[in-house]
Amino acid sequence: MIEPDPTVDFPLNGSDLPTGAMRTEWDSDWATDELDVDDPERERTSTVALFEGDEGGLEVDQRRALVVLLKQRFITGRTNPKEWRALTRNPRPIRARLNDLFLQLYLDTEREVAYKRQVVPEGGGRPFPTLLHDAPWGREDTILLVFLRSRFRSEQAAGANRVFVDRDDILEFVDQHRPEHATDQSGDAKRATKAIETLYTAGLLMGPRTADRFEISNAVEVLLSMEKLTELLAWLRHQNHSEDSSAERVSNAGSSTPGVGESGS
Repeated sequence: MIEPDPTVDFPLNGSDLPTGAMRTEWDSDWATDELDVDDPERERTSTVALFEGDEGGLEVDQRRALVVLLKQRFITGRTNPKEWRALTRNPRPIRARLNDLFLQLYLDTEREVAYKRQVVPEGGGRPFPTLLHDAPWGREDTILLVFLRSRFRSEQAAGANRVFVDRDDILEFVDQHRPEHATDQSGDAKRATKAIETLYTAGLLMGPRTADRFEISNAVEVLLSMEKLTELLAWLRHQNHSEDSSAERVSNAGSSTPGVGESGS
């Protein structure tokens, strides 16, 4: 059994999250004036006020990036270019504000992926308050996550810059991993379709929602390590031979992956 890890923010089933390319309500052009990010006094001396009584110290684009990072499971340089630029230009103040909320910022500048993670007290003790919602995973969700990560790895190893997957291939893979004792084919098919919707909402599948072909987000490589992938594959093999697997929820499998088992507020 995979032990749960309550520290991570791998949100998958949040209904309030943006879908598709994860665009936000801030799609209008932002001011792009160059800022002296090396000036240590810049944040404290900023006089940019957006409303009466505004005492915030972040520039407007940094505030927008912070809000999107809180609302979404992760952001990428491709799907959230403005937020990504604002975040990576000077991550320190945004990281500090996340820390104020007991969250940790993780940046992968090579793959251009950022996500947040719940922190825990050093040495154990009483957990910190959290804004994140723990969302349990179903078996089909986990199977699909494993499939996307494996497909992304194999295609990238073959030299592909972008990796695509057909809806039919997804459904076939999930069907192939049904437990030997499973008899509810109709119910399993519905859960497999729902799993596609779940990972689409998470931002790991990109393209039109009803498309027959999706692009796999490169975030799956950052959020699901090879160690975790191996662990989940072993879990799936065990579940396929367990008579209780059809009823078991796998929140522990999802919540131990950063950025996917929990959603923002």
